[in-house]
Amino acid sequence: MKCPFCQHDEIHVLDTRVSEEGDAIKRRRRCGKCDKRFTTYERIELSMPFVVKKNGSRTEYAEAKLRGSLMLALRKRPVAAAAVDDAVKAIAEKLLTSGKREVDSNHIGELVMAELKRLDKVAYIRFASVYKNFEDLAEFQDAIEEAGQERKRQE
Repeated sequence: MKCPFCQHDEIHVLDTRVSEEGDAIKRRRRCGKCDKRFTTYERIELSMPFVVKKNGSRTEYAEAKLRGSLMLALRKRPVAAAAVDDAVKAIAEKLLTSGKREVDSNHIGELVMAELKRLDKVAYIRFASVYKNFEDLAEFQDAIEEAGQERKRQE
């Protein structure tokens, strides 16, 4: 690190503390040449993986888009907003902890379906019908039976 005043590279750390918000390390430093003092902050830098769409294009992860998809499937369903927030956080955490720089949109869709299956079976069927592009009634019946079997296993 260089001094922001004289660009000298001999810097001494005088004091180290956790910031008031608790999300960074605050360090008081002093330049060995000009003797001026300054503060630096060290923060965790987390970056979400890029989303690779079905057509091969890449885009940044958009939490708002994910939340919108969940809310559309859950429209007029008795699910608390806090539960939706928890689902969005769970999906984001799974993406972060995967360590991947890129993730297929299909993988995100599967994560959304898993969360919806846990939250509300009707919303799960709504989302699955669009996501899996159901063509006929048999595919709906298969998805409903699958959700029903999941429910029986939980009981």
